[in-house]
Amino acid sequence: MIGLGALVAITAGVTLVAGAATFGVARLRGRYDTVDTFWGLGFVIIAVVAFPFGSGPLSLRLVTAGLTAVWGVRLAVHLHLRNHGKPEDPRYARMVAAAGDRAAARMFVRVYLFQAVVLWFVSLPVQFAMYGGGLGLLGWIGVAVWLIGFAFETVGDDQLRRFKADPDSRGKVLDTGLWRYTRHPNYFGDACVWWGLYLLACSTWPGAATILSPVVMTFTLARGTGKPMLEKGMHLSRPGYAHYVERTSGFFPLPPKRLTPR
Repeated sequence: MIGLGALVAITAGVTLVAGAATFGVARLRGRYDTVDTFWGLGFVIIAVVAFPFGSGPLSLRLVTAGLTAVWGVRLAVHLHLRNHGKPEDPRYARMVAAAGDRAAARMFVRVYLFQAVVLWFVSLPVQFAMYGGGLGLLGWIGVAVWLIGFAFETVGDDQLRRFKADPDSRGKVLDTGLWRYTRHPNYFGDACVWWGLYLLACSTWPGAATILSPVVMTFTLARGTGKPMLEKGMHLSRPGYAHYVERTSGFFPLPPKRLTPR
């Protein structure tokens, strides 16, 4: 058993090594979208590393590590299958083309190293929860929030997968199921997952102080590289997307607006 300060230093080192190793795999594969799979698995690695060192109750550590692992493995498998057999992600392809001869170094710093740092910072509630005082009321509320988020993310991803697999959906906009109430049920669910894990860390004041971690995750999804970048491409490829945006909530699930005919 080690102190919390030593743990966060260890996980920082492990995360950087894992990120560098993933970059090596990406170079061998010739595909920089390998980092997408690393995103989910990186959190699993941190949870597994942190679990045996924590001084908190075994029940809290098991719940925290288990929920993190279930979410991370599902996301990693989903993203790997989504990318498999398709060309390189256009985002990374554009970055490589713009960087020219310095593409490898720029991708390592701007994508892999940066993502490793963000991953470690977002995972702080998971690490601090390993030193928590117990589940308690906030912890069980956190589990409930996690379950809501995981359901939104999993069901939303599956609805989108089936929609894309239907040839009749070409050029159309998915506006049924969870997508009727929010344009990004998977991103909303992702944010809920991390607010739930944060609540598991709130049995101690140091754990509660990690609130910036779920804030950063939520901001990234809603205002950073998540929702805005995706919607920019959708406006160009889906003619009906603008009307969908007008009537559908951008992030939090809400009943669709009734628009008056023009």
